[in-house]
Amino acid sequence: MEGSGYRVVFEKGGVYLHTSARKHQDPDSLIAGVIRVVEKDNDVLLYWAPVEEAGDATQILFSKKDSSGGDPCTSEEEPTFDPGYEPDWAVISTVRPRLHHSEPTRGTEPSSPRGQWAFSVSLGELKSIRRSKPGLSWAYLVLVTQAGGSLPALHFHRGGTRALLRVLSRYLLLASSPQDSRLYLVFPHDSSALSNSFHHLQLFDQDSSNVVSRFLQDPYSTTFSSFSRVTNFFRGALQPHLEGASSPDLRPPPDDEPGFEVISCVELGPRPVVERAPPVTEEEWARHVGPEGRLQQVPELKKRIFSGGLSPGLRREAWKFLLGYLSWEGSAEEHKAHMRKKTDEYFRMKLQWKSVSPEQERRNSLLHGYRSLIERDVSRTDRTNKFYEGPENPGLGLLNDILLTYCMFHFDLGYVQGMSDLLSPILYVIQNEVDAFWCFCGFMELVQGNFEESQETMKRQLGQLLLLLKVLDQPLCDFLDSQDSGSLSFCFRWLLIWFKREFPFTDILRLWEVLWTGLPGPNLHLLVACAILDMERDTLMLSGFGSNEILKHINELTMKLSVEDVLTRAEVLYRQLTACPELPHNVQEVLGLALPAEPRSPSPPGSPLPLSPTHAPPAPPPAADVAPQPDSSLEILPEEEDGGDS
Repeated sequence: MEGSGYRVVFEKGGVYLHTSARKHQDPDSLIAGVIRVVEKDNDVLLYWAPVEEAGDATQILFSKKDSSGGDPCTSEEEPTFDPGYEPDWAVISTVRPRLHHSEPTRGTEPSSPRGQWAFSVSLGELKSIRRSKPGLSWAYLVLVTQAGGSLPALHFHRGGTRALLRVLSRYLLLASSPQDSRLYLVFPHDSSALSNSFHHLQLFDQDSSNVVSRFLQDPYSTTFSSFSRVTNFFRGALQPHLEGASSPDLRPPPDDEPGFEVISCVELGPRPVVERAPPVTEEEWARHVGPEGRLQQVPELKKRIFSGGLSPGLRREAWKFLLGYLSWEGSAEEHKAHMRKKTDEYFRMKLQWKSVSPEQERRNSLLHGYRSLIERDVSRTDRTNKFYEGPENPGLGLLNDILLTYCMFHFDLGYVQGMSDLLSPILYVIQNEVDAFWCFCGFMELVQGNFEESQETMKRQLGQLLLLLKVLDQPLCDFLDSQDSGSLSFCFRWLLIWFKREFPFTDILRLWEVLWTGLPGPNLHLLVACAILDMERDTLMLSGFGSNEILKHINELTMKLSVEDVLTRAEVLYRQLTACPELPHNVQEVLGLALPAEPRSPSPPGSPLPLSPTHAPPAPPPAADVAPQPDSSLEILPEEEDGGDS
């Protein structure tokens, strides 16, 4: 709709004001109206007017809260209804229309008593928007101005709250409040205001670089201190976008059902029965080795690793293939040449930091910072494991050297806390400095985005996890959301270091080798997270846990989970999803079943990719005039074979 000097960009009928706090609203207490967003004279206005006054967009009064009070009395026969929110926010019994003798701020006097409730406000005057709790009879919005006054609550009897918020997001930035997940803080679209908004939310303080560090050590207490701000940052980022997390591409109805976050349900079939297979043995692996040492029937071999894992004695060889250090297609001679080349490359990088004198390091704050952080983390990484116990353990020295060398290999990323957790099992299995380094680099190719400062990869994965969970178990999502845990931020550590601190050490070896196969799709680690939540569903929902208890319970699962049970459940969920003929397209994308519907910008380097590490091409055979070079890497030979892991 366009008129002289203005254009209506949004209009929605069935938006009521409730002028009584009684449980049963009588017709006289309900004022039907129309809400509009209007572009006028280089400004954008939001206005509501009763149906009889809604024809002219310019004849609007701005009614503010009357400080004189004077709430109407409720009768003794009709007890006051507690709608589950603060009446001062959402019911306008404390809001008075402007008196007739008051001079209106714009336009003319309304033509009817109900017209006195009409109001108009510039979007630039808004400070915050509060949404209703899910499950109320009608969804409502309360607008708060910069001056501190709240406008009459708008009750959407025919839905439309989300549509209105989407329109407002064209002109404003809406961020979830750190104190109240239902309260959106409003900021204009400009860089300086955005900077101020981050300062206002205090998402990142001087100690922000230590947030991940503290969360890894103690997620329970950290979440209720400074990390709670990051939780709300995730929530604000997840709600409007993130792979359609709030509406998983499910062809929603024309409008919202009143009072609910409506997501059309997907009919999932029954869950299939899945049984894990025994681990791949050295004898079975040997049957796949053909002439010249080339592996044969690789897809079948990967399927076996996915379904059963590897026997402990085979991991040292097989992990080099799973992590892309050796090519699945290469011959034995090509592998030897490739390893010689990589050995020289490793020690050249190691020499770069080894040759730095103490005097030089004093003037290199970056290297000094990396060294200090690595030394601190290594000193407390898996120290209960026999491989790393003791003050003079050589394994600790190798962890230190490999991580410092990785800083030379990846200058942009350097070292971030949590990397030592990823390296430790690799060095434990490979037991060779050079080979462990390159296997670690292969792992980091898959997860390096988790450690980037922007945390975009982590936010995207949390959004994808929420998307999967909404399709698998909407009631669980609703419960978590009702307890201010709907952002799934308690899964942050799971995804950051791939469940390293959730399972016993030997179980994590099995979990990772299964995930590295890239089967059955690129994001099995997200289904592993769904499986854990699915296994704990009844405990969470039937115990009446609040947000504190939910986080505490999740934290107490550490070292109590069975990796085989979790992997079985994850595969069950995958098969259940893929058997659904109406699986939403964006869910198919997460599972690797479909390409993105529209061209998108390339994923960050660290985004989860199909784990089929064939990145290392077969190295050419050495020239005839070049003498073979000895393997100069350090080797750790175990005193006895540990047969306890499986």
